[in-house]
Amino acid sequence: MTTFRVFIATSLDGFIARPDGRLDWLPGATPDGVPAPSGEDHGFGAFMAGVEVVVMGRATFGAVRDFSPWPYAGTRLLVLSRTLTGADIPEDLRREGVEVHPGPVEVLAAELREQGVGGVYVDGGQTVQAFLRAGLLDELTVTRVPVLLGEGIPLFGPLGGDVWWVHQGTQAFPSGLVQDSYRVRR
Repeated sequence: MTTFRVFIATSLDGFIARPDGRLDWLPGATPDGVPAPSGEDHGFGAFMAGVEVVVMGRATFGAVRDFSPWPYAGTRLLVLSRTLTGADIPEDLRREGVEVHPGPVEVLAAELREQGVGGVYVDGGQTVQAFLRAGLLDELTVTRVPVLLGEGIPLFGPLGGDVWWVHQGTQAFPSGLVQDSYRVRR
């Protein structure tokens, strides 16, 4: 069974990035806004162990494409974009399994189900919102970073109706981050 899952960090005021897409507010980020490895992985390693495919939008891919080391090594990654082509993906990342998919999310989800893919990591604000609007998300893990940004790119947007979730647990980390996990209520 294909499970669509989100694992994402937000500021206390609900932003996933600054208005220009920078991630410099994330713990361990370098001055150019690229998150650097820290001592805590906040459950990311365990989460990725259950992921076969990562799906993210073009903007999120632009923000993470220069991460080193590549956090998705050994995992197929689909960039959801109507404007990018495979030629726009650097050769080293194509070798890592990065591909472009034109969408829409309903078509992509159906293809992944047909392929028998199990865990799918959905990442990026617009992509998460598209999967939510389509009723495709199954699990949601949100890690709150204790910072107020005041403005930025929000995690959530208009949905067209309520989406109820069942709380699965909360974990507080020594770094001050707090993580909540949910399953969608169907």
